[in-house]
Amino acid sequence: MIIGYARVSTVEQNLDAQIKALEEAGTKYIYQDKKSGKDLNREGLQEMLSKLNAGDTLVITKIDRIARTIKGGIELIEELTSKGIKLNILNMGVFDGSPTSKLIMNVLLSVAEFEREIMLERQREGIAIAKANGKYKTKPKKYHDKNPGLNEALEKLANRKTNGKTVKQICEENNVTRSSLYAIAKERGIL
Repeated sequence: MIIGYARVSTVEQNLDAQIKALEEAGTKYIYQDKKSGKDLNREGLQEMLSKLNAGDTLVITKIDRIARTIKGGIELIEELTSKGIKLNILNMGVFDGSPTSKLIMNVLLSVAEFEREIMLERQREGIAIAKANGKYKTKPKKYHDKNPGLNEALEKLANRKTNGKTVKQICEENNVTRSSLYAIAKERGIL
């Protein structure tokens, strides 16, 4: 059986070009993810791996679609080849486990990991510049001074010896997470 796998890093990105290429390559089923290639614990990838059998061929458009790290890529590809599963990478050919294809695979995985690190570095630089220019907007805080649940929870936390409430009860009654309550209480000198 010929099975395809397509991946992009974020939900905003589009899988259409990969899916079209995989269909043209004759794949019967295409599994997909919208998640970073750094993480091998992706739902679509794991489901696909559970369906592959000896003699099947896995088709991907590029090596970085399946993994974005050297270690993860090598482990995954070795797992596939040890089970008798062929890997067809459309922009380079069939990986057959030979020394030459292993060398090429290692080089390509190194490039994929390098590209990811460079992208993250540029992102961090861009955020730093935006912050310096006052243009970087962070997610609004869920718990702020005007949040009645937070203020009530902090008051109950400060007086819990007299009110007999547990931290769990205080959090549930005021719809505040335990970690946030402790962090803000510590920040404000209540704890």
